Amino acid sequence: MCGRTACSLGADSLRRACAYRDRRGRQRQPEWIQAERYRPSYNKGPQSSGPVLLSRRHLQQDADSSERVLMDMRWGLVPSWFKKDDPSKMQFNTSNCRSDTMLKKSSYKGALLKGKRCVVLADGFYEWQQHSGGKQPYFIYFPQTKDAVAEGKEGDEEWRGWRLLTMAGIFDCWEPPAGGEMLYTYTIITVDASKDVSFIHHMPAILDGDEAIRKWLDFAEVPTQEAVKLIQPTENIVFHPVSTFVNSVRNNAPECLTPIELGTKKEVKATPSSKVMLGWLKNSQEGSPQKKEIDLPRWTSQFIHSPSPKKTSADILQQWLGKEGEPAAKKRKA
Repeated sequence: MCGRTACSLGADSLRRACAYRDRRGRQRQPEWIQAERYRPSYNKGPQSSGPVLLSRRHLQQDADSSERVLMDMRWGLVPSWFKKDDPSKMQFNTSNCRSDTMLKKSSYKGALLKGKRCVVLADGFYEWQQHSGGKQPYFIYFPQTKDAVAEGKEGDEEWRGWRLLTMAGIFDCWEPPAGGEMLYTYTIITVDASKDVSFIHHMPAILDGDEAIRKWLDFAEVPTQEAVKLIQPTENIVFHPVSTFVNSVRNNAPECLTPIELGTKKEVKATPSSKVMLGWLKNSQEGSPQKKEIDLPRWTSQFIHSPSPKKTSADILQQWLGKEGEPAAKKRKA
């Protein structure tokens, strides 16, 4: 299950990182809807809010369904048919929905069949591996290219900063029975990953590439039965162990995703390829999680390795996770 994520980019950087081409092939950036509500965080848990992409047509009926907008929604879907006056009174957890039951359970089926599909954005997500000493957390994210060390300046034609993890989600809009402001909420779709990674039973359904994102969001052009075919495990992820500091959702600082060496529980020693990233993480601890736009994470090639051509994702992950003391993250087959 996906129970914790991070999304530390500022609002403007997040918008630029979500650049896309519309139906006419024009380069666009999604418009923020109430951007002032968004708060960057290194440690987001259910019931907190987070950024999602959705088709503008959900908000404007005559809009092009390929046009995208950004919204800050609460994590934990509240169905539109929920009748109580307080969404916290829901008696079941809707932060994740399993792909094999999402068309069976009433909490998700109605919204999904109405095309209420969204893309949940994050730097990455956290998972925990059980072992004799307790649970070891890991930070899991997309492989980053060498260009990701650049900040991605405002004038750049393309975003060259952190590549956001894009997860398939379902959203809904709930209105209090007595009237009042509409509440937008979402759930992250999860897929069975036990065949690849024994300690992760279900992982987020990751949409890898803009074509997959386009098909998932464009509900007017891509029907539900075609869109759900996109929901499947991906091998294109990398990861590294992090401190148990992340275990408490109250902890919201760069230490949450700083790489550690297993066994020592210390930060990875600075090397020519890692000191830029580690320097940024340490410096940003002095300020708020809502860091300035220029203070983007400059991840380095220390965590980007050539794929092993004959190893499956299971081989790579089990080898990496099974050996305490392994340095940094290793890349799964791209």
